[in-house]
Amino acid sequence: MLTSRWIAGPESRSPGPLVAALTDFRMRRLLDLPGIVRHGRSLSRHWPELPGAVGMWLWADVPGRRVGSLSVWRSEEDLHGFVRLREHVAIMRAYRHRGTLRSRTWEVEHLDRAELLRALR
Repeated sequence: MLTSRWIAGPESRSPGPLVAALTDFRMRRLLDLPGIVRHGRSLSRHWPELPGAVGMWLWADVPGRRVGSLSVWRSEEDLHGFVRLREHVAIMRAYRHRGTLRSRTWEVEHLDRAELLRALR
């Protein structure tokens, strides 16, 4: 599995509790990977200025045709604000019929990046 570097958000020093969110998109066709990666990286450029964003990784499992993100937020409200961003909505609409999306959220007491990365395994 490939992961990006940790991308810190404006709330990177927020104390807990925090909200973690894992997305897992399984593509039907590997041919969609370049576009998905390009759009995901473009969206990640907004990360350092997103309200409530603590930090995130992008990840890819190429042989498994899976990509996603693992993000940390100050609150569920902040996460929902991101989900409603125009750019995020456009990407989701463009790719939603090209695979299956699973996601989950959970509360963490504090930011422990090593512990969070275990959620990808």
